[in-house]
Amino acid sequence: MNKEAAEDCVEKAVSYLSEGKIEKAEKLLNKSINLHPTKRAEELLEKIKCGAYTKRSGSGNTSDEGVRQRATAGAAKAESASEADYTPEQLEAVKRIKKCKDYYEVLGITKEATDAEIKKAYKKLALQLHPDKNKAPGSVEAFKAIGNAVAILTDAEKRKSYDLYGNQDQHQHTTRRAGARQYEYAYSRGFETEFTAEELFNMFFGGNIPTQHVYMRQRRFHRSEQYQQRHQEAQSGYAAFINLLPIIALIGLSMMSSFFISDPIYSLTPSQKFSVARKTNLLKIPYYVKDNFHSEYQGSVGRLEASVEEEYLNNLKHSCYRERNYKETMLMKARNFGDRDLYYKAQNINTPSCDKLHSLHN
Repeated sequence: MNKEAAEDCVEKAVSYLSEGKIEKAEKLLNKSINLHPTKRAEELLEKIKCGAYTKRSGSGNTSDEGVRQRATAGAAKAESASEADYTPEQLEAVKRIKKCKDYYEVLGITKEATDAEIKKAYKKLALQLHPDKNKAPGSVEAFKAIGNAVAILTDAEKRKSYDLYGNQDQHQHTTRRAGARQYEYAYSRGFETEFTAEELFNMFFGGNIPTQHVYMRQRRFHRSEQYQQRHQEAQSGYAAFINLLPIIALIGLSMMSSFFISDPIYSLTPSQKFSVARKTNLLKIPYYVKDNFHSEYQGSVGRLEASVEEEYLNNLKHSCYRERNYKETMLMKARNFGDRDLYYKAQNINTPSCDKLHSLHN
């Protein structure tokens, strides 16, 4: 239903464009992308932003083909006019990303780079390649590429998998798409990540640069496309059995572990069972243990408290992300509707988990 409604919005937008009603067309295209992202809607919206369409009176050819024909001259003019919107250095940065063969080269790091070095490299490139700052052709794809790179290389399991199979996956993807429009970064699509390029940027920089929903929808589109491609690749006979082995092993381990379940050593929240309050030595994080903790627990208290602090910080990070995401959503909603009161309220939404996380890091 969303897909049909989205296509209906695109058709109406095309009609408005032919009549010179640019603002109405833009609103319908935004609505279409929110309902169900399509390549056609994104291309039309991009042309509007480039100034390919101008306001005019009277009626004309309302077909999509007619609109495209009238837009050709305007698009060429917009393209030449936009050349001054970026510097040679910005264009060179995009071209460098385009030539890269793997995620490490994208971020300009070695395979031995630590998490801190990876994040530092990403921050530097993100500020240089963000589409709101860099208008050079290909900046959107380059921005997605560095987002995928930092998401994969800072995840231990995905990084290990990428080191084993990444280059092979890229080669196959590039071969499949040979002859497609211009060049597309295989490494900006290969591995599935939890966040979009914009969400990653906001997590690193606190959402200081305005987001654009045309970029925020990339994850859903890429995931569905990637799933279809992989699902359509036949998994026959022996290969299918090999793929099922990890699942079978997990089921077996789960069944075996059910016979050996033991109570946890600690809890971050007090209860009747975990009633004795303690604090970690380093960050002073409160946690709770059983009455017989000293006699029952024979392990290292230092390692236990390290686990407590890690779990506590992870919980704070997830809560902080949800708080920021909610605040950004309300701010965007206020901007879209031009509601000053709502915008003021959104600006004053508290993010206690983020504040607490910030205080622990300082």
